[in-house]
Amino acid sequence: MRIVVATHNEGKLVEIRRIIADHVGLRSGGIDLVSAGSLGLPDPVETGTTFQENALLKARDVAARTGLPAMADDSGLIVDVMGGAPGILSARWSGVHGDDAANNRLLLAQLGDIPDDRRTARFRCAAALVVPDAQGNVPSASDPVSPPSYLVHPGFSLPCQIVAMGDMTGRVTTEPRGTNGFGYDPLFVPDEQEVDSGGTALTSAQMTSARKNAISHRGKAFVALAPAVVALLDLG
Repeated sequence: MRIVVATHNEGKLVEIRRIIADHVGLRSGGIDLVSAGSLGLPDPVETGTTFQENALLKARDVAARTGLPAMADDSGLIVDVMGGAPGILSARWSGVHGDDAANNRLLLAQLGDIPDDRRTARFRCAAALVVPDAQGNVPSASDPVSPPSYLVHPGFSLPCQIVAMGDMTGRVTTEPRGTNGFGYDPLFVPDEQEVDSGGTALTSAQMTSARKNAISHRGKAFVALAPAVVALLDLG
């Protein structure tokens, strides 16, 4: 079964593939995850005011264009002392969408005088799955949004749209560390990790993919969607 992931970020696609494979097991061989970018699809304009709205907007757009099930996520960094910013503007915080280095520099400058104990933050992710019906119809923004367990139980109907949430708490460092991952990963130190013997906690960008996926906001959200993906396989 082909599922289109609404992203032009191939690094994100690799991460989602790993998460789904880890939690679907042998059945992951029946899932062909491809990116919207590889199909030449445009990026929809993110007009939502929440992570959930933007994730569903992107998934609906791709499902409508392809007639295939589509997954999308919208995620960002929520910094407590900044009142929740950058939030849904995380990817374009510096003014240019996807310029990770510029976004990181600006965030560090804005937090320059903030002490370590007040640099608390969290990554938040909304992961959406939109499934069109046999005629390619997709839900609208006004249609109900179902929990991740929706497709698992008998009596569901198509088209449908499903959303799950995940958080990863931590703090923002004073300088970038590590080269893995993307976005604000070099600046973010997750709470949920073992500290090494030297007392140093890793940033997300210093972690292996497996270690990061086990605790990440994106991992938690897409793991919650995994039962619905399995149910789609059963639909054949």
